[in-house]
Amino acid sequence: MSVEKLTAAIRDVPDFPKEGIVFKDITPILLNPELFAIAIDLLAARHRGKGVDKVAAVEARGFIFGVGVARDLNAGFIPVRKAGKLPYQTIEASYELEYGSATLAMHTDAIEKGERVLLIDDLLATGGTAEACVGMIEQLGGVVHAVDFLVELDFLKGREKLAGYDVQSYIHC
Repeated sequence: MSVEKLTAAIRDVPDFPKEGIVFKDITPILLNPELFAIAIDLLAARHRGKGVDKVAAVEARGFIFGVGVARDLNAGFIPVRKAGKLPYQTIEASYELEYGSATLAMHTDAIEKGERVLLIDDLLATGGTAEACVGMIEQLGGVVHAVDFLVELDFLKGREKLAGYDVQSYIHC
């Protein structure tokens, strides 16, 4: 029942950020404390007691869920940001989006060798963002525990870029 409540709250915004894209807006979930709690619980539940050391999440919407999941799991939080936005030494990874390209960065000291890292984001589209994050986690010596999304756009087949990883999404569009 909880997934159905979350699904019903997501609104479609046509032609955003550019013509032809239907943006899945999760803002109504954030505005409702009950729905927000359901979303955090869904994303955290299967990882409780599994030895997650850190939760990595991508700005901006991934941060919203990632911080809540990290707190729930008593894990550290790793902010993954656009290139040039983190103040310390970083590694970077570039990737293609469904409507352009981007470069992400992570602090070089975010992960200690062997730490188990859960990657959280709000939405899986083409998979480029998550693939770039997984690469940085592993480059820093981390072990990708799992990759979880609230929403997955199945028709874009982003999951294929994450073959071999434990990937979970709760809402499928």
